[in-house]
Amino acid sequence: MRETSARLLRLLSLLQTRRDWSGQELSERLDITPRTVRRDIDKLRSLGYPVDATVGIGGGYRLGAGAEMPPLLLDDDEVLAVALGLQSGATGSVVGIGESSLHALTKLRQVMPSRLRHRLEALQVDVVEREPVRSAVDATVLSAIASVCHNHERLRFDYRSHDGSETRREVEPYRLVRSGLRWYLVAWDVLREDWRSFRVDRMEPKIPTGPRFAPRELPPGGAAEFVARGVNRVATQARARVLLHAPIEQIAPMVDGSWGTLEDAPDGRCIVSLGGSSISSIARWLSAFDVDFTVLDPEELRVECRLRADRHALAAERYRGA
Repeated sequence: MRETSARLLRLLSLLQTRRDWSGQELSERLDITPRTVRRDIDKLRSLGYPVDATVGIGGGYRLGAGAEMPPLLLDDDEVLAVALGLQSGATGSVVGIGESSLHALTKLRQVMPSRLRHRLEALQVDVVEREPVRSAVDATVLSAIASVCHNHERLRFDYRSHDGSETRREVEPYRLVRSGLRWYLVAWDVLREDWRSFRVDRMEPKIPTGPRFAPRELPPGGAAEFVARGVNRVATQARARVLLHAPIEQIAPMVDGSWGTLEDAPDGRCIVSLGGSSISSIARWLSAFDVDFTVLDPEELRVECRLRADRHALAAERYRGA
């Protein structure tokens, strides 16, 4: 009986690691006959595991989805990965799952081998409690949007733009994408007849959803690339070229390719071409280089730098007077 139980566990573990298995592959892996494989599959079904079977060429076995969540077999690294994910919780981008994460972690700890429990406890860290980030979304809203994406149903929602104005939108939803701490929906805007990305924290979905739609081909590069391009456009709405009075070797480690490029200039200097969300933000960044610089263009940046220099000089005079 003990040998049979161990074999069932090994069979279940195999079914969980790959989508499809042929009967011959399973019999070779478990060193049993195909008839014993069929008998063990029936035993798993009697225990509540939905194992689907297909016959003929290319047929085999597949672990299906049941009405309830059956026990899972995880190796040591998988157990630790799940536990650490539950322990750290969401990154602040999703709210409404903290209590469920705690309950799941408690259940996992109860059945976790002592060797893994010790490793998990050694990795525990103190977490500073803080309010969710402003862009956090509710887990139920995220789940509802994911559902209409999967079912190919049109979605209506009120949308609040960055300036606070609101509009009613109707879209064909395709993918949810996370960028940093923000969630985006990539969708085909029915009225504008074009692809758009929407911040989920600014959406207020309406019900009922529908009707269903025929899926389109996603933009080049896929949904994640589409969102990345949009984020980069917002982050680099302003452009500038600045001559830094320092060698390129000194400046290069401070310049990220996502927002700036460098080129050599005479006399041991270099030119940085950079982008930002505004001229004001670029002016703030220039101080981080901590070197003398000359603004090449645009003129608006020269004006902004002079204004900042005047404010700093005024503040310095106040400190001297104190």
